[in-house]
Amino acid sequence: MEITCKINGKIYTDTINPSEFLIDFLRRNGLVSVKRGCETSNCGLCSVLINGKVSLSCSVLAASVVDKEILTLEGLGEESLRIGMLMAAEGTEQCGYCSPGFIMSVISMKNNLKDPSEENIKQYLAGNLCRCSGYEGQMRAIKNYLKDGKNE
Repeated sequence: MEITCKINGKIYTDTINPSEFLIDFLRRNGLVSVKRGCETSNCGLCSVLINGKVSLSCSVLAASVVDKEILTLEGLGEESLRIGMLMAAEGTEQCGYCSPGFIMSVISMKNNLKDPSEENIKQYLAGNLCRCSGYEGQMRAIKNYLKDGKNE
């Protein structure tokens, strides 16, 4: 089956297997920031934005994104670098494997919640797992990012 969607501002038309998951479609097209983790919708490593909402690409069929807009870490540019630098400054970059999923969730939260509380942040990020840290560094980095938007 042929699908057309917009990924990081570029139109993609490709032939897919109807049972192909979005993560496989994205990685096949060179978007390797989308990580493969649990493949059971529990870890958040494969997070992308679909029409501005965070989604787990391991549980979304590629066929369902026809005419939709997908954003991956590669499409964030400087924004992802700012968040990543804040996370590193807080000591969260031990292995970095979870960072793309966290960053995508933070971008979605920033775009969809106005002035989130700490409880809102925790709820929004509940599906993002990190095996290296206790999440305190991520929380500090996210609060700093949301606080001023400049992330200096």
